[in-house]
Amino acid sequence: MRKLTLSVATLGLAAFGVAVPVTAQAGTGCNSNWNSHGRDGNVRAWSGTDCGGTLLGVTPGNDPNWGDAAGPFQGSDGNAASSVMNSGYLGGKDVVAFYYWTGYDDTAYGCLKPGELYVDDLGRNKFTNNINMNDNIMSHAWVTASACAPGSFIS
Repeated sequence: MRKLTLSVATLGLAAFGVAVPVTAQAGTGCNSNWNSHGRDGNVRAWSGTDCGGTLLGVTPGNDPNWGDAAGPFQGSDGNAASSVMNSGYLGGKDVVAFYYWTGYDDTAYGCLKPGELYVDDLGRNKFTNNINMNDNIMSHAWVTASACAPGSFIS
């Protein structure tokens, strides 16, 4: 009888743990950044994973060359992103396409849907040319979801 009581109690606690959601504290990473900014119309990129390290840039617009001296991403920002966020407004061009090349060259890209919010580690993702996205973004543009090929969406 004691084994049965212990088993029932254990199952009850396990069921209770599953039934009651655990509230996670937002850390200093992507969750915290998202909670601070929400849908403010921008794309963001960081040098570190989990939206950490240096904030490389923030913009509601496009940037054809993250490594030049113009635009919101400049100089050493090219080929430096390890995490990105899409806090753009919903509707129309609400997907961010990140490109391996400058000038929005669509031979190699990855698309971040607005519902995905962010990618906390680009090392898990590849461009459409199968090259790892971490530290390899050179431009970005706002596009519609239909401009992105199947298999090009990142998370």
